[in-house]
Amino acid sequence: MLRLRQIGNYLAVILGSAMIACGFNLFLVPHRLLSGGVSGLAMLVGYFTPFNISLMYLLFNVPLLVAGWFQLGRRFIILSILSVVATTWLMALIPTVTVASDMLLASVFGGVLVGVGAGISFRMGGSSGGFDILGSIITRYRDFPIGSVLVGLNGLVILAAAYFDNNWNLALASMVSIYVTGKVVDLIHISHIKVTVYIVTTRTDELLQQLLPLQRGVTKIKTEGAYSHVERDMLMTVTTRYELAELKRIIKTSDPQAFVNIVETVGVMGSFRKRSN
Repeated sequence: MLRLRQIGNYLAVILGSAMIACGFNLFLVPHRLLSGGVSGLAMLVGYFTPFNISLMYLLFNVPLLVAGWFQLGRRFIILSILSVVATTWLMALIPTVTVASDMLLASVFGGVLVGVGAGISFRMGGSSGGFDILGSIITRYRDFPIGSVLVGLNGLVILAAAYFDNNWNLALASMVSIYVTGKVVDLIHISHIKVTVYIVTTRTDELLQQLLPLQRGVTKIKTEGAYSHVERDMLMTVTTRYELAELKRIIKTSDPQAFVNIVETVGVMGSFRKRSN
């Protein structure tokens, strides 16, 4: 069952990569628009040099993937690598065709496709690479919606494009595309929504060994069953909707018999990012 779920996650990431590649080659690239971030840098290089956009997209992602390996965890980066490699391959496979003749329509629909594709990767526990990884690192230390972070980072790339290309119409249309992408990512990803997870378990040590490296506070509470009078531990932790999939996987692996209650959290006060005793 777990293996089938992993395969499903991989297929979903590849589907997201296909949507990103379609957004690039069918809407943005034909009008010389930029998507922002690492992909925008790759497009900028591809527009003004003989280098291939898909190859530059892969090369620019390598250092960020390496940084993400140490900051964000092995599973996140494996899915991100899959997304980057699949996007690179599909960009080379899908022909560059002008689907929408209107530049503004192309920027909007291209942004929607890229946003949905990136959002799918995030929901599966990975990313589409590039500034998505940098945005994920930032949101680990600052509680911002990740789409808004990406809009800010990508805006810098657009300003550089306007300077080199000397065409503010393309720059403004690219800004529209990036804005739409960021909003769509937030709608799908919802990483800034927090949840409180209560775990009643008899395998406390095994669970804590897996939970503590997630850098989330965990509180241990002694409990007793009202009917059975069996003493157990209840672990309470606050996490984000983005990290919830990984947390569920850990619980099912460490203690499949654990009773788990997940409650959406309105707000958190105190050291949310630090471990609690």
